[in-house]
Amino acid sequence: MSANLPIISVDGVSKRFSGPYSLLGRLRGKPPIAVHALNEVSLEVYRGETLGIVGESGCGKSTLARCLVRLQEPDAGAIRFEGKDIGMLRAAERRAFNRRVQMIFQDPYGSLNPRMTVRQILGEALSVHRMRPKAQIPDRIAELLELVRLPQDAAGRYPHEFSGGQRQRIGIARALAVEPDVIVADELVSALDVSVQAQVVNLLLQLQEQLHLTVIFVAHDLRLVRHISHRVAVMYLGQVMEISPANALFTAPRHPYSKALLDAAPELDPTRRNRTVAARGELPSPLNLPPGCPFASRCPHVFDRCRVERPILTPRGKGQRAACHLTDFGAAQAEEKQIS
Repeated sequence: MSANLPIISVDGVSKRFSGPYSLLGRLRGKPPIAVHALNEVSLEVYRGETLGIVGESGCGKSTLARCLVRLQEPDAGAIRFEGKDIGMLRAAERRAFNRRVQMIFQDPYGSLNPRMTVRQILGEALSVHRMRPKAQIPDRIAELLELVRLPQDAAGRYPHEFSGGQRQRIGIARALAVEPDVIVADELVSALDVSVQAQVVNLLLQLQEQLHLTVIFVAHDLRLVRHISHRVAVMYLGQVMEISPANALFTAPRHPYSKALLDAAPELDPTRRNRTVAARGELPSPLNLPPGCPFASRCPHVFDRCRVERPILTPRGKGQRAACHLTDFGAAQAEEKQIS
């Protein structure tokens, strides 16, 4: 998979949002406050894979997802789809990109028009992108409902008449209506009951195999990400700290933050629950990022270089990259894994 060119590449993308700017601050000539949501994020997504993006709340996962589909424009850097900068696309090219890269939102109710039936929601997507002649749209709607395991009588009903899991299936059907190449799933199942989450995730996996989709799966549930992803990008304070094959990340993380995140994940088996604190210290403010490594204030392995020089993503073993000055962190565990 990695031998192919990436279908999406993110190169040094940064995004900032304006914070509150008081009148007193203006009179004193203070610069506007900016929240640093993304800070020089770089990663690649390969055709046919599932890339999981994980991290604590507020780390920039959803902002990155929105930038990937051009719901938000980055302030710096470039996002390329099949080698073309999506920020430079115009007219027909942008329309084609919007069709080929689709997003499924976290809230399955808020993302659906409550005044439209399922037939109208799916029909609108098919009509706007001219996916089928008008006479064939009813048949295509029936195909889409069958694809996401919804009954045919669902077409005439409104979103409020469905459960959360069913509404998320409608959102998936709407995304698939335009026959995309890439699906960006932003916290796809976090708003659903645990009993329903597995059904929706398994449906997505089946559709990915059946339709040859590339999936970018944004989530905070590490167990879910391990189940669904080929590779995982770990984000912290708007930066990518590690990118790794899923199995390698969960057995031998190469960044202290990745290890802390895994240590903090809850265990289903009560006899294996870890009561130790995974990462001590205070999370730096995204309004005033510190120099050096953003994890330095919480890292148990910090040394002087970490506080002044920002580490960059560098290779760490087979398919792994980490942004850490400790180049041998996790190497012993990775070696044990290879031997076993």
